[in-house]
Amino acid sequence: MAAKFNLDKLDYQIIYEMMETAEISYADLGKKLYVSGGTIHVRIKKLQEMGIVKGTRLNVDLKLLGYDVIAFIGIYLEKSSLYDVVVKELTKIPQIVRLNYTTGNYSMFAEIVCKDINQLRHVLHDELQKIKGIERTETFISLEESFNRNVVVTNQ
Repeated sequence: MAAKFNLDKLDYQIIYEMMETAEISYADLGKKLYVSGGTIHVRIKKLQEMGIVKGTRLNVDLKLLGYDVIAFIGIYLEKSSLYDVVVKELTKIPQIVRLNYTTGNYSMFAEIVCKDINQLRHVLHDELQKIKGIERTETFISLEESFNRNVVVTNQ
């Protein structure tokens, strides 16, 4: 895939550094990589236009903001052909922060973040279970996130 975009070593260095510390200024990143801040700006713009860089996000400790429940939900579909319809409905539930189409036991696997068990119950019972095409779900509550990291991106 990367060969299709014709990325060079500097592109990969920029991606790696920005994945580690997105708040670094282009000028500081340029100094670190021995190029100008303008070069960094042009390269980031190019990576955005290619769709490789999809913006930046603030990494927030949700527990400190009162979001105490993280759960994973395996979703069984009545038919796999209903996937697109179900995805459209699931995007309307703001507590679902990640959704994957999967192989194995589940058709889909979702990550959900809630303030408490009552909110989780509401999402599961009052929202998820009412979506046409979902046969059933299986919920796993996370007791602790041990680590969360980005993949190390290189041009190798």
